[in-house]
Amino acid sequence: MCHIGAMPDGSPAFTLSLHASIHEIDAAEWDLCAGPDNPFVSHAFLACVEDSGSADARTGWLPRHAALRDEAGTLVGAAPMYAKSHSYGEYVFDHGWARALEQAGGNYYPKLQVAVPFSPVPGPRLLLNPHAGVQTAMLGDALVQACRQMRLSSVHITFCQAAEYQALGDAGWLQRLGLQYHWHNENYATFDDFLAALSSRKRKTIRRERRDAQSAGLDFVTLRGAEITASDWAAFFRFYESTVDRKWGSAYLTPRFFPLLGERLGDRVVLMLARQGSEWVAGALNLAGTDTLYGRNWGCLRDFPFLHFELCYYRAIDFAIAHGLKRVEAGAQGEHKIQRGYLPAPTYSAHWIAHTGLRRAVTQFLDQERPAVLAEIEALAALSPFRQDAD
Repeated sequence: MCHIGAMPDGSPAFTLSLHASIHEIDAAEWDLCAGPDNPFVSHAFLACVEDSGSADARTGWLPRHAALRDEAGTLVGAAPMYAKSHSYGEYVFDHGWARALEQAGGNYYPKLQVAVPFSPVPGPRLLLNPHAGVQTAMLGDALVQACRQMRLSSVHITFCQAAEYQALGDAGWLQRLGLQYHWHNENYATFDDFLAALSSRKRKTIRRERRDAQSAGLDFVTLRGAEITASDWAAFFRFYESTVDRKWGSAYLTPRFFPLLGERLGDRVVLMLARQGSEWVAGALNLAGTDTLYGRNWGCLRDFPFLHFELCYYRAIDFAIAHGLKRVEAGAQGEHKIQRGYLPAPTYSAHWIAHTGLRRAVTQFLDQERPAVLAEIEALAALSPFRQDAD
């Protein structure tokens, strides 16, 4: 545990400490700040990442979780934070920023990353005790103070909420926009109700894709929490490795991570599997929040027509409708998601950079990038498959 000191406004009322493990912070205190809505910032999820050996020195994600306490020792704010020796597994790319600083003779790494490891899932990042009256910018200022005292290059808060983005921008942080694809539940009672909101051509396409996927001799099963066995998780890890191999990536998540997730997050874990005969051949992992289903990892051992769409998109919609969830978040990449009802949505990040020259250059870059991202979102939204008038 590393104590940073009083808040930068000079008040002795708050002290920030950094922790090398989430277990150094009481789970109930952390979850009071995190709230119940987003499972990815829960103490249980972050503990799974650590206890499985997925976020550690091997992967370059060293936990440095921030805890802001008042004079009575009450946790009033927290942030899932890591000291990073690289920029992989973040999905908000700053490799160019790192090269620029290094070419100027500076050290970009290590940096402080406020994020959920390996998970480009939007949600709260600066977690505030709802009874304490602490403001987002106050916790952000404390992280800047920590960065300065540790003589690090920067602090990055990725996939944060819009309100956090705005508050940090008002406090002088650099603002960056990204793009993902989300499906919204307009109070549909059935999947057919959702289809009825689409143009007739798109309806026919989705029906054909679902029919082809379901006629390939596969059985589909949705399992939650304790229903998922050790052998199910072993099969899913093979799917995960298959996807990593296809994308020439690194398998950050260890085999231990997935069973821990099912054990500790219970019914929030939703695993959708496809079976051919007695063999699992594909799977999609989701986590359920209070009002959102978050699609995470997927993989398959063999190719089947439209199986990816069925497991990752359509069955996620089925689940959301059946359980009254408002959204399905399917992550970044893939304009093909639009034609399946997943529309473009902005994502937000905020960045503090110590080096004046790099800060100036990144500011200019982001001032050009943000309008371009907004224009891209607008252009992609025009491709919406939803009916504009009577069909």
